[in-house]
Amino acid sequence: MQSVREHYLILEMEFFVEKGSIVRKIWGKGDTILFVFAGSAAEFPLNKAVDWLYFTGRLPADPLGRLFSTVAYARRIIFSEKDAALKAIDQITSIHQAVEQNRNDKIPDWAYRDVLFMLIHYSIASFELLERKLSEEEKEELFNVFYRVGERMGLKALPKNFHEWSIMHKEHLYNDLAKSHYTIDLYKQYKKHLGGVRFLILKESQKLVVPHHVNQLLHLGKATWIKLIVSIYKFSRIIKLDGLIRAIILPQKYKKQIKELDVEE
Repeated sequence: MQSVREHYLILEMEFFVEKGSIVRKIWGKGDTILFVFAGSAAEFPLNKAVDWLYFTGRLPADPLGRLFSTVAYARRIIFSEKDAALKAIDQITSIHQAVEQNRNDKIPDWAYRDVLFMLIHYSIASFELLERKLSEEEKEELFNVFYRVGERMGLKALPKNFHEWSIMHKEHLYNDLAKSHYTIDLYKQYKKHLGGVRFLILKESQKLVVPHHVNQLLHLGKATWIKLIVSIYKFSRIIKLDGLIRAIILPQKYKKQIKELDVEE
């Protein structure tokens, strides 16, 4: 139980993302995050800068853990007090700078932008799939949060608003993505770490949220039975069985991460 003093201290805190924001609603729902996860798992392997993620060997060794790590950092920023969030962003920058030094090369700015663009797109696509359509104001609010992340990282040529992002996002999809041997290898790793049934569910889930161009590059095809599964899953939330379903569709080793997907405010 919070004391009165603790309650007022929380009220006085300045958060990176204000309480009550649609961004907190999106990223506070485990269901939504699982689809952000699935979409990111499709787009990461296509990025022309994916070799950077292979450089340390961490991505092919534990692709699911690497994606959970990306999601964890985003959530840490979104739900933290402002100074803590800024420290988390600086830590991300520092980690990537260390990799650059080890490789004696520089990660291109567009590769960083691609990750921000990816998180914006899948935040919208996942929430709208499971909840409702977002208003233009809510999309602008979501964009603004990730814009501030990119600005803190010192990224150049960022779009200034959601409309500009929409245009740049389409350009990025056609300019920065391509199927390569990394794509093929990473999907093999997904199957290895997930197993056949879970891998099939992952690919079907991707069909529901990835942009058309990503679907074409990966030859995913049209969503079929997964739509029924999503409908059943939505119903499972009403009767409080969604946690059980999550535990079934994701490996046991990620049980802790799965449990932490929901944030209560």
